[in-house]
Amino acid sequence: MTKYTLQELPGGMSEGKKIVFPKMQTYTLHDYETVIKHMCDYAGGLSEGSIRAVFDALMSVMERWMPMGHNIKIDGLGVFSLSLGFDESFPSEKAASGNTDENPKTKYRHVCIRGINFKPDQKLLQAMNNHTSFERSEADVQVPQKTRLSLNERLEKAKAIIEENGFMTLYDYANATSQSRSAASKDLRQIVADPNSGITTRGSHSHKVWIAKNDRV
Repeated sequence: MTKYTLQELPGGMSEGKKIVFPKMQTYTLHDYETVIKHMCDYAGGLSEGSIRAVFDALMSVMERWMPMGHNIKIDGLGVFSLSLGFDESFPSEKAASGNTDENPKTKYRHVCIRGINFKPDQKLLQAMNNHTSFERSEADVQVPQKTRLSLNERLEKAKAIIEENGFMTLYDYANATSQSRSAASKDLRQIVADPNSGITTRGSHSHKVWIAKNDRV
């Protein structure tokens, strides 16, 4: 039975209202090789090579067509779409031309792809619910507090979680360091940006996890 905890949204994010939401506990990260093996188990007539070829073809289609403004819909799975953002590593057009005006309405930056959004098919969600039941793992609601740990102490906790589980979720880090998810996310951006931290990321959005740099594939 899958376990979950109840967590209270920090007041600064909920405009003073008490908002409680369930958070699923995750235990492992099924990487590419593991997923291939699972798919072979469910589709005995397909070889690992055939499944890899399908994945490669799908990624090629996404790489080719999504940047041209096309979303990708796979019936029974869901819809993939791109999210855009400003690439801060590029100077703004005004800065490049010597204009120092920093008005956000007139400051243009280089636009890049920041991530891929995924909206699951309702049939997939229903199928998952049909095979799943949830059990609350802790009686108390988790209320993130401002951490008293130094950044180095928080980094050591992150490394310990990754060493034990092979990866770390945002919830794992926020819970271990007694921080809100927004504060923990800011923390982790700083940690990943440090080339000496030994920690990097894999995945994006709700599927994003933190791993040891030498584990990245």
